[in-house]
Amino acid sequence: MIRVWGRRNSLNVQKVMWTLGELDLDYERHDMGGSFGFTDAYRQINPNSVVPAIQDGDLTLYESNSCVRYLSHQYGQGTLLPDDVADAARADQWMDWQCSTLSGAFFPIFINLIRLPAGQQDQGAADRGIRQTAALLQRLELHLEGRDYLLGNNLTMGDIPLACHLYRWFEMDIPRPEMPNLQRYYENLCSRPAYRYHVMIPFGSNVDEWNQEEERNRGIQ
Repeated sequence: MIRVWGRRNSLNVQKVMWTLGELDLDYERHDMGGSFGFTDAYRQINPNSVVPAIQDGDLTLYESNSCVRYLSHQYGQGTLLPDDVADAARADQWMDWQCSTLSGAFFPIFINLIRLPAGQQDQGAADRGIRQTAALLQRLELHLEGRDYLLGNNLTMGDIPLACHLYRWFEMDIPRPEMPNLQRYYENLCSRPAYRYHVMIPFGSNVDEWNQEEERNRGIQ
């Protein structure tokens, strides 16, 4: 039984939960972070006081992409972790791109339009984030030509961090340029039961609705 700490509507927690769902692994999730706060016991697990963290046997691990990599290496050889070493490296590359490049552009959109109260929002920062994210996703649009997923016909660990952003990108009330390959990719993701269950979670349109949705997800596995 793999234990996961983190609130269900956290994007970083969703990476781990979706991975567990794709691998059909048994797990137990405990609410942590956000409106649930952090316990002293959790701070011993993750001194950074962010989510998620996981425990699998004697291993305790935090940092969401590291958790996805571990689960894929341990339980997903030949599926989420490609057998081919070069393909596994390409999956790693996309995971790093999400963390180092896409996340920084996307964060100001979500924080200013959803997470902050109206009086604290910076619309200029949100607008810059929208433009920067659209430009980055245009690179993805070109890459996806003729591909169902990032590495071809099969979902890998490389898809997971990036695709968690896409649900919010497509569901927020923001201007989006037409990208048919990206749209087709998103539709492929939406056809996956584990993605629908663990990632496609309503988040509301403002901070009050966000908090209400977070509470609605209390205890849901």
